[in-house]
Amino acid sequence: MEPYLKIVSTGISVPDKVLTNQDLEKMVETSDEWIITRTGIRERRVSAPGVASSDLGTQAAQMALDAAGISAAEVELLLVATASGDYLFPSTACVVQKNLGADQATAFDISAACSGFLYGLTVAYSLMKSGSYRNALVIGAETLTKITDYQDRSTCVIFGDGAGAMLVTLGNDNNNGIFASHLGSDGKFTTLSNLPAGGTRLPATADTVRQHRHFIKMEGNELFKVAVRSMEEAARLTLKKAGLTTADVDILIPHQANLRIINALIKRLGIPDERVYINIERYGNTSAASIPIAYHEARSKGLLSEDSVVLLVAFGGGITWAGVLLRG
Repeated sequence: MEPYLKIVSTGISVPDKVLTNQDLEKMVETSDEWIITRTGIRERRVSAPGVASSDLGTQAAQMALDAAGISAAEVELLLVATASGDYLFPSTACVVQKNLGADQATAFDISAACSGFLYGLTVAYSLMKSGSYRNALVIGAETLTKITDYQDRSTCVIFGDGAGAMLVTLGNDNNNGIFASHLGSDGKFTTLSNLPAGGTRLPATADTVRQHRHFIKMEGNELFKVAVRSMEEAARLTLKKAGLTTADVDILIPHQANLRIINALIKRLGIPDERVYINIERYGNTSAASIPIAYHEARSKGLLSEDSVVLLVAFGGGITWAGVLLRG
């Protein structure tokens, strides 16, 4: 019998500070109406100075461990998906490992931007299925506001900070489990969403700092078209691998990038609004953290049961895209 990915517990961490559209009106030439119309976002969370992605990731992971009633020492695999890691190296996963005291875990980062968490679930499933590990802690953690240019109204209204975590294992106790995934990427679109400076291609200089090259850059109009198309592909191919259709989906949890993108996606998939979980208006785009935060909320609100067919889809810079189908 084919094993499936079993979610044992979840956890999240979001900063206390809320940055509203009204706050942004005082910082940059924009308006509440403009932001809501184009993104669907009303507010986002901002981490305090000195708080890094590893800090939020650690808090989310600890919540998941506490909910499962296991210690960090029992974690065997620890993956962190992030586009805003603490350092170029060491990995943010190793920092979280140290913070938790997960000394027995194998820890490494996943770099796939907003698709990273779903890449992480797929990698965790594959490694556990091989027999190498019995459990995995998969975390999406971002402090994007620290790499956001608050003089650029096209990007500063979008991003927020947060982290979400899932403790997962393999299930094979019955035929009720599902796990299917589809991962994709296309390097032709690297310029649509990127962080130009700070790596080895464009190391930090006085000029790169002065030119604001260490902040997120996006080509929104082009990205919109690629995002909708790639997420639709991810959704349909993931369902096809499981022998299911969109009619079988009880709840769709998409990457919370932009409400217009989400609405275009669900229209193309033909999934009713009431079967889609959306929380972008309260958190903005938290990249790799958006799906685990949304999943945790949906689960906490009782919107998911053990029998629910859940479809997760995302796209991110790279360009990358991913779909994951599971139950419960």
